[in-house]
Amino acid sequence: MSTGILLAIILPIVAVVIVIGLAAFLTVRRRRLRERFGPEYERTVEESGDRLAAERDLSAREKRHDSLDIKPLESGARDRYVREWTSVQSEFVDHPEDAVQDADLLVTSLMHERGYPTENFEQRLKDLSVEHGRTLEHYRSAHEVNALSMRHEATTEQLRGAMVHYRALFDELLSNGGQARHARA
Repeated sequence: MSTGILLAIILPIVAVVIVIGLAAFLTVRRRRLRERFGPEYERTVEESGDRLAAERDLSAREKRHDSLDIKPLESGARDRYVREWTSVQSEFVDHPEDAVQDADLLVTSLMHERGYPTENFEQRLKDLSVEHGRTLEHYRSAHEVNALSMRHEATTEQLRGAMVHYRALFDELLSNGGQARHARA
């Protein structure tokens, strides 16, 4: 058999194997990202309009998150945050707008103590999405109501909902998101 015939047989086979390997890689990556990010996966794909670009963004979020020093809370800090949350919750009865603003500050403080950068809200969302993708919509909703509350435009029902939303993320951050980053390795 001549070299030309061998190349005509081997090159298409190699190309097919490469395409199959790439498709398998993309499928496994997509499944892993969907499991890790939960609803945030679909939201990112929808916002991007391009599944591959969204998946690159989510992978970049994971890399950034892995470079952060996210740490579990010590029991004393956890107890202090529980007391502070109880105080914020009781404040809601007489001063609901203040309570929502204090809940936002408390969640931000908790994030900071766990090791999340807290300077920029959009970056906070991206950093949180890696381990807290299932509660991230709660945080977005609460943050929107907090913005309304600062302009005195939120209804009492919206403020109550914001407290519930903040509590969902607060509880997850307090419990270290179910696992400490260092425990995953």
